[in-house]
Parts: sequence; C-alpha cells; structure tokens
Amino acid sequence: MFILFKKNFNDIIKIRTSPSARTLFLTSFGIRTSPSARTLFLTSFGIRTSPSARTLFFINAQNMLEVLSLKLDAFGLDISDLSLKIVKLKKWKNFLGLSCFWEEKIPAGIIEEGEIKNEDSLVKILKENLHKVRKGKLKTNYVIASLPEEKAFLQVIQLPKMGDEELRGAVLFEAENYIPLPISDVYIDFQVVPPLYNHLDHLDVLIAALPRKIIDSYVSVLKKSGLQPKVLEIESLAIGRALVKNGVSPFSTLLIDLGATKTSFIIFSGSSVRFTSSIPVSSQNFTDAIARALKIHGKDAEELKVKYGLAEKEHKEGLEIFEALIPSFTDLVEQIKTHLYYYQGHAQHEHLSPNGKGVAKILLSGGGANLKGLSSLLAAELKIPVEIGNPWVNILPEPLKEIPELHFDKSLSYTTALGLALRGIKET
Repeated sequence: MFILFKKNFNDIIKIRTSPSARTLFLTSFGIRTSPSARTLFLTSFGIRTSPSARTLFFINAQNMLEVLSLKLDAFGLDISDLSLKIVKLKKWKNFLGLSCFWEEKIPAGIIEEGEIKNEDSLVKILKENLHKVRKGKLKTNYVIASLPEEKAFLQVIQLPKMGDEELRGAVLFEAENYIPLPISDVYIDFQVVPPLYNHLDHLDVLIAALPRKIIDSYVSVLKKSGLQPKVLEIESLAIGRALVKNGVSPFSTLLIDLGATKTSFIIFSGSSVRFTSSIPVSSQNFTDAIARALKIHGKDAEELKVKYGLAEKEHKEGLEIFEALIPSFTDLVEQIKTHLYYYQGHAQHEHLSPNGKGVAKILLSGGGANLKGLSSLLAAELKIPVEIGNPWVNILPEPLKEIPELHFDKSLSYTTALGLALRGIKET
C-alpha cells in the first residue's frame, strides 16, 4: 500500500540574514526587535553580539527550526507501460489548484506489465522530461510515484485489537497466509481501516505487498533521475483518493480505470480499497478491433473510435464501428460480471450501513472512459448506475470539474497522477 522513505535533510536550507528576516525570526518568539532587545536575547544565551556572530546564530537557529518543522513539497508521478504523467498541485486560498502537468509517451518494451525491462532508457526519458517541466513550475525533487497494480497483492484482514508494535509483527505473520510469494521476497506495508458504523472488537487491516525486485527497480530509476522518492503507492490507492469524495463511500463502489494496456477493477467501500484486479482488456484493444474489422491503420482506427464510439449507430460508418467494438465490449462486460460475482460472494467485514450491501455504483476513469456510449451501455448490461468519475472532486470546489489548462476529458487519463499529487499536497 504505502512504501515510505526517510526524509532527506541533507540539502542545506538557505536562510536570508537581512534585518527583515531576523525581525521575522525574533517576533515568532514574541521578542521585541530593537537593537537592544536583540542584544539582550543573544547575550542571554552567552552569544557574542558582533554582526558576524549574530548572522551565524540566525542561520543556525533558523536552519534548525525549519528542519524540525519541514514538510516536503512533492509532485505525483504516474509511470505506466506506455506513458509517464506528472502532476503538481498547489494550495490556493481554501482550495487546491494545478501548478503544472506533463505527459510523455514511453516506447513499447521499456516497461512490460509493470516490470521495468530497460532502466537506462527509462532514466533517460524521465530526466529529459523533468528538465522540460522544471522550466515551468516544478521546483521540487521529492516525488510520490506509482507502483504497478498488476504486480501488487492487497487484502483486508481481521486481527484482534493490539498496540502498534504488536500489530506490525502480527501483520507479517498473517501475511504469509495471503501473499503467494515468500515473505523474504516482498515488501509489505499496512494500514488500519476505520469502520464507518459500529465500534469493533477487532481491527480491519489493509495489507499490501509487492515483489522486492519490482520496487527496487522503480527506486533505482527514480534516484538515477535525480529524484527523492518520498512515497511509492499502488495505483489503485491513488485512483481511489482521486475519485471517492472525501475518501469515504457509504456503499461499495466499483472504480474501473480503462488504460492503454490494461483495465483495473477497484472496489472501494467505507474508507478503503477492498479489492483490486487487472485484466488485459484495454482502450488499445478497442482501437485494434476497429483496425482489424475495417482493415485500416491504427491511427485512423483511433480517430474513428473517438468520433463514433458505441453511440453513433444511426450512421453507416458509426454502425460499422459499433459492430467492430461489440466483441471487445462484451468481453469487458463479462469480466466485470465475473469480478463482481466473486467480490460479492467474498465481501465481509465492511461495516457499512444496513443498506450498504453490494456494489451500488460504478465510476469510470482513464482515457478509455471517454468512449462515447460506454457508460450507458455498461449500465444497461450490468443493471448498476454507471458514471464518469470526477478526478477533481477532492481538488476543485464544486461545481468545477476542469480547469482551462487541462480539459475534463483529458484529465481522466491523469486520474492516477492527480491522486498521487493529492497525497503530495496533503502531506505538505
């Protein structure tokens, strides 16, 4: 779930020693700032009061205070098989705003199914694009980066109530029953899930694990690119943070993220992700289906997919596109039904309201969510309300759903990056 790294305080903080900076420092302690008051303050500590001695004192003291209270500014970095996306948020009055964003394609083969195959090539791409973004408003090296969903294991388990230290040992012991890899080969982290209803006589704990070799390769790439990884987070957790308003759902919600190479199913219930899975049906599969059926190039197929989707059957060309897409759409529907059936047969200990059983809503995200007619057809087939998710719901004040720089439709493909950036700004 969360792989945390120690904060790096090695970078020297440059402190101004102008009279105004010294005044601000002293008044923060409620100290009068006349020359005699400053002298009295310093001599009370046995400090010489020459100009150079005072300057040295203020530099050291302010460095110490800022380090002790330092909250690291971080941006979100979503790395997938075929692209990387950067998002940096900023605090704006009582709300949040977008500081900068960036996207770059990654050539096929550098990352496959979440596993980095060519570190050097990925480092080169990352360095080049970080340099481009830094010409704008990206002024930090600290990053909240994504980890591949398809390589992760997540499970909610129940444990007796116990203290933090004891809980840590119990999680490691219990994890062996749920993770299909040797414990020595994975990194494990966990989080206690608070109930929405009822006081429990036990703890619900969300545990997550990823192979060490996967995480180590991502850390290596980030550090070689000149970045300081503050947090590594599984994609599903970032998506949940972006789409679920205030991070709480009183009923089970299925989040479907339709990406370029895979589709992720994420069930969010109460205040936590409860279930995740990934399938190879993707937005690219829809494009390929059109290309095969009409015997055209992929670029032309993509344009037709965007133009007609599943909603323009009254036109001859639109009907051809609809018919070409139906096999892939049917496959997606059957996969959703299979996963819903499995989850609803195994869902336990969600501690929702009495009416909160079963998946009550589906939210779509990812670039593939923009396919015309997809949400209405899914709702008709699944008999569950389906909506396009809003990745700005926890960022912008209602009723805003987009900003001029990043149109709503485009922002759906930034859902993971926005969720990562949201964690970055909330922890600063």
